[in-house]
Amino acid sequence: MAKRYHISKRKDDGKWQVKCEGAEKALKLFDTQKEAIDYAKQVAGNQEGSIVIHKEDGSIRKQKY
Repeated sequence: MAKRYHISKRKDDGKWQVKCEGAEKALKLFDTQKEAIDYAKQVAGNQEGSIVIHKEDGSIRKQKY
C-alpha cells in the first residue's frame, strides 16, 4: 500500500515537517516549505506514495497523487 506524506508547519518552532501519515514523529524538518516539498517528492517517488501539502494554518493547499 502506498504511503501518504504530509507537509505541514509546526507551531512550536515554525519549521516545516515531512511526516508519514499515522506517524508520531516527523521524518525530517526544514526551514522552508519548498525544501520540505522537494524532500517529500523524493521519498514518495521512491515508494510510489502521495503527498499532501498543508498551508501555514493547517488547511490543505494541494494533494498530489
